[in-house]
Order: sequence, then structure tokens, then C-alpha cells
Amino acid sequence: MIPQFKAYLFDVDGTLLDSASDICGAVRDALGEAGVTGLAEPYLRSFVGFHLFDLFEEVLPEYSRQQNEDLLARYRKIYLGRGHQSTRVYDGVSEMLGVLPGLKSTATTKSSETARGVLTQFGLVSFFDHVQGTDGFPSKPEPNVIFKSLEVFGLRPEECLLVGDAAPDMEAGRRAGVKTCAVTWGYGNHDDMRSHVPDYWISHPSALIS
Repeated sequence: MIPQFKAYLFDVDGTLLDSASDICGAVRDALGEAGVTGLAEPYLRSFVGFHLFDLFEEVLPEYSRQQNEDLLARYRKIYLGRGHQSTRVYDGVSEMLGVLPGLKSTATTKSSETARGVLTQFGLVSFFDHVQGTDGFPSKPEPNVIFKSLEVFGLRPEECLLVGDAAPDMEAGRRAGVKTCAVTWGYGNHDDMRSHVPDYWISHPSALIS
């Protein structure tokens, strides 16, 4: 049984939206332009939720910071150009958000603008009191994106539950001092998440409201 919190912060990709096909497709296209081909889908999915520099540095170790920045910009253009055509809302998410009490925000590696756009496209943005992405500060597992929403809401960390599907979510939540909830339907490695000792585990969105 998960108690009620004053605020809930949600990761987006792998938690609210099944978006890996669009993300990995855009990554594959961007890396292909850089001469990297043949990367397996499970390998690419394992980086969803991490900063893409982690992937770029692994497959293109010779690239400079500026080259990685340029590749990231190219990925973002390709990703947005796909129009999220292969993305869907996970079953039960809309219903859960519609009845979950408390304030709601996001904690995503997407920019706030991109996050708001995709949530609007899939009819979820109206459920949120705030949309917070990673805008000019370090991405998860750094806790900055969490602190931004706490600042907006004027709440203490212990009044907030972070919900996510990957180890960077759990680590960021622990470092921010919020309670953490790991979901099992996303892309993250469960053992990696377990190493950060989530406070709760759920296998369906309805578990947040039951």
C-alpha cells in the first residue's frame, strides 16, 4: 500500500509513455549519419532514461564534446520529426493520473518544451500542475530536475514521491531525499534499480491509487 503524497514527480519515457521505438529509431538514424550502424534494439533501449552522451561516448569514444553536442542536436531534430508516431501511453496511466490526488510534475531528461509537447499530443498535459524537464542543468542521476519541481511547489523532499523506470530515476530520487517508486513495465534494468533501494515497486499504474 502506497500512502498519499503531496506531490508526485513522473519520469516520462518508459513510465508514462512507451516511446522507445521513436527514441531508438532517432538514435539509430543520427548514429548512422555518424557511421555507426548495426546496434541492436535491446542495446539502444538500455540507454533510455540516461543522457545520450553515455551512449555516444561508448560507441564514438573519439568524439569531442562539441561533436557530441552536434550529434545530440541532430538526434533531437530527427526525434521531433518522427512526430511520436510509434509512441503510446501505457495502459492505465491516463486513468491513474485522472484520479491521483496531489500535485503532479515531471522529472525527465527531455527538455521542458519537448516534454510538454509530447504530453499535450497524448492528452496527458492537463493532469499536470507543472512540467519540468532538463533545461541547462545536469540530467539524472543528478537530482536537479527534482529540486526544480520541489521549488515550484514549495514542498519538502519527504512530501514527494518520484516514479520512474530506470536506475537514474532511483538514484536521483535518493540523492534528492524524496521517496522513490520503481515501475516494472519500462526499460530499466531491475537489478540496477534495486541497487538504489526504491521505497516502493509497482507493476501497474493503478497501484498508485489502490
